[in-house]
Amino acid sequence: MPAMHFVVCWPDGSKETCYSPSTAIEKYLLVNHPYALNEFVQVTTRALDEASERVKAKFGYYCSSAQDQSAAIVQKAAQFSPEQRVTVEKITPITA
Repeated sequence: MPAMHFVVCWPDGSKETCYSPSTAIEKYLLVNHPYALNEFVQVTTRALDEASERVKAKFGYYCSSAQDQSAAIVQKAAQFSPEQRVTVEKITPITA
């Protein structure tokens, strides 16, 4: 279950490297696709919930890092208007 980073470009031009505990994020996000802010929050919440479920299936507990990342995305998104756009610049596996 390789962990992944995904780089988000927020409406103000700032970039943030986000964490997913599994490749589930790749099923939900498209690189260089402009997402409406509210859609991005919904999609990443679903993706990180699924990733956390995968961790639970393998290890017997949910991934608190996925839950924390989801909460951080919601908090950051609240700084912008819902119609603004977010782009995922890349999704990469985390290497040791």
